[in-house]
Amino acid sequence: MITPGQTMDILLTTNQNSSKAYYIGAKDFLDTTLSRARNMTTRAILRYPDYTGTEDPVDLGDLPVDSENASYAKAFTDRVRISGLTGNAVPTDSDINKNFTITISVNTLPCPYADNNCSGPPYNANWTGVHAASLNNQRFVTQNVSILQAYRCNIAGVYEEDFPAGPADFDYTGEVGDNEKNPTPGTKVMTVNFGDAVEIVFQGTNVGNAENHPMHIHGYNFYLVGSDDGNFNESSPASFNLTSPAEANTFGVPMNGWLAVRFWAKNPGVWFSSGVWFLYCHLERHATWGMAGVLIVKNTTTDVDQRLLPPPVDYPPCP
Repeated sequence: MITPGQTMDILLTTNQNSSKAYYIGAKDFLDTTLSRARNMTTRAILRYPDYTGTEDPVDLGDLPVDSENASYAKAFTDRVRISGLTGNAVPTDSDINKNFTITISVNTLPCPYADNNCSGPPYNANWTGVHAASLNNQRFVTQNVSILQAYRCNIAGVYEEDFPAGPADFDYTGEVGDNEKNPTPGTKVMTVNFGDAVEIVFQGTNVGNAENHPMHIHGYNFYLVGSDDGNFNESSPASFNLTSPAEANTFGVPMNGWLAVRFWAKNPGVWFSSGVWFLYCHLERHATWGMAGVLIVKNTTTDVDQRLLPPPVDYPPCP
């Protein structure tokens, strides 16, 4: 599966009959219980340079039905590898000095209207209120002052550096009850030091509407070291691939599953969207509902060439 915003380089071995043309096909992915908005297949045609035929391309065959999407996506993701890694490209267990475990939930907020006239999200008949989404039950709220400006100018009151390093303990992919039903709105950021070896475990939940979430981070490529169904636990790291993991800036966290990434924090700045860099779900509606967070990588104190660049001349001055 290629998630929204994700790119892939694919090598194709052209070893088929050159007198024929071949379809390349893809379909939209659905693993949620919500109804499908559309059901379409896109096609391209591959032909060899000496192709002179006029017959229809070789048939695609049967693409996975919706109920098979998750298993096919996992089989594909598990096979994505990178080659040629040298040295200490992927942080090892002993390198990791900054850990985050982040639950991903679609949830709800109380109806803001006096007459309580909110129909509630369609994914839970017992919920009332308005759409919300969260990371570690924190619904991200955008401020009028950019976080980059606040960080650079030491402006107080714009954000807090207390994003929780882990979630509350419950059965994330089972019977969740009212856990993470109502997130806490706020502007909390994650902070790491320049050069830290960072591990983030994204844990999907069964809160609200479980589905695959394409998690994306600006400013970095990360290594996908592990992914599976169910809850991440103390035995999960035994399955990590630290020798040939896929490298990307976006990967889909499986529905009711987890995904672990690692990277070296060697790009200082405030990582958010629109020029101030961000860690968030690449399903746009989820990001706007609050499924987002900010990663601040602090300046190094030893190498001036690796520090956050000064602002351009037309950038707003510090107050």
